[in-house]
Amino acid sequence: MEEQQSGEDLSCCPTSPASSQEEIHSLPALPPNLSDVDAMQLLWEVKMQRRQQCPDLPETVSRLQGEDGSVVYLVGTAHFSESSKQDVVRTIQAVQPDVVLVELCQYRVSMLKMDEKTLLKEAKEINLEKVQQAIKQNGVMSGLMQILLLKVSAHITEQLGMAPGGEFREAFREAGKVPFCKFHLGDRPIPVTFKRAIAALSLWQKMKLAWGLCFLSDPISKEDVEKCKQKDLLEQTMSEMIGEFPDLHRTIVAERDIYLTYMLKQAAQRVELPALQEKVPAVVVGVVGMGHVPGIERNWDTPLNIQEIMSVAPPSLSSTVVKTVLKGSVLGILGYACYRAGSGVGRVLLSVPVVQTFMRRFVPSGP
Repeated sequence: MEEQQSGEDLSCCPTSPASSQEEIHSLPALPPNLSDVDAMQLLWEVKMQRRQQCPDLPETVSRLQGEDGSVVYLVGTAHFSESSKQDVVRTIQAVQPDVVLVELCQYRVSMLKMDEKTLLKEAKEINLEKVQQAIKQNGVMSGLMQILLLKVSAHITEQLGMAPGGEFREAFREAGKVPFCKFHLGDRPIPVTFKRAIAALSLWQKMKLAWGLCFLSDPISKEDVEKCKQKDLLEQTMSEMIGEFPDLHRTIVAERDIYLTYMLKQAAQRVELPALQEKVPAVVVGVVGMGHVPGIERNWDTPLNIQEIMSVAPPSLSSTVVKTVLKGSVLGILGYACYRAGSGVGRVLLSVPVVQTFMRRFVPSGP
């Protein structure tokens, strides 16, 4: 697969052993002493031979017509579904795409190269390091909201014993077996999404949403996941909780529909034939949550400008006041805890890096 070194592309180098079925779809061995031009031409011919002109694809796949004859096959998935992974593999093997685009951003790209066991452990655990990283990346309010949303994902992971994003990892592996296939990250950066989502809510709405996320405990089965193939389970869970907050739905779902559509259109540009000065229509496979499919289809033929949905408004006066009050409250609680626990415990508490960072930010330095 062709490697790209831009912010939205990622090169694939799968190293897992291939079964006999996988070997059929892997890159072929090239004859020795073949020139670079001939090798590229041969690989392109192999790709064209494998590409099915009228592929029999899963029901979860939509076909979108791009400009200049380009085609986008949009695979709607459930993020915790085994059958969704099979749909992705089947689609990529059938259409031999020039680009595979997935619903991930650079802040979540690590899940592509981690093994299932590590991912399962990571998804279940929400530790202090994750809290610190989320707050550092997104700010206090947005960071805490991200942790609460991670709790939703961790709850589903715990219930199913299955790590999220399996369909993206399958897409990454399969793209590596297709000659001259680029791999794109197509989702809006998660810090932008969270900051815009928090800015859209009032203080009361933030508290109400946080309460709902904190006490999520409904049991979930694998059968429930497969029933949700028409609407991804994670997105359905989120939709149920944010349904009463139209502005939150707009920032988390509708705006990302626009962004994903824009990125898919950018991916569906004509591609240059290897070693030739000729361009041909592109074939693209997009892998997104089922909940985004209707929005992408709705926006497909609409001129799009993503500048507005990429901007983050500065904190309002009310949020600045609330932040100051919260810091003062935490400082007061910290002081009272030190007083009640005694000077020894207080010194230990004040030695914790997180507490020291907080104190440095809150207490002004001397002249």
